[in-house]
Amino acid sequence: QVQLVESGGGLVQAGGSLRISCATSRRAFSSFVMGWFRQAPGKEREFVACISWSGDSTEYSDSVKGRFTISRDNAKKTVYLQMDSLRSEDTAVYYCAGRVFPDLDGTPGGYNYWGQGTQVTVSS
Repeated sequence: QVQLVESGGGLVQAGGSLRISCATSRRAFSSFVMGWFRQAPGKEREFVACISWSGDSTEYSDSVKGRFTISRDNAKKTVYLQMDSLRSEDTAVYYCAGRVFPDLDGTPGGYNYWGQGTQVTVSS
């Protein structure tokens, strides 16, 4: 079982920035596609961003493109989500996820491992 642990969530004002992280102790991390998803109250879990195992390829949802940046450090077995120009509609629980297959995927069902989530609240 792969354990993913998110951290860095919190309360931030609209227009501000926040960086959340997701770490694991598993060596296999460096071979996983990693993704970030979010879920707001009463809504379905939605794709935010994903990154290839090497970090060379990324994909973003239209709602965060140009504002959020996903990155990874395989030596630290950690993936990051830098969130800038935050809006109230970005308020959600953010989950990181790991995918064992090498192609990027924006669907929750394409991921094999999930963290417990970290709350991000943007006040307007």
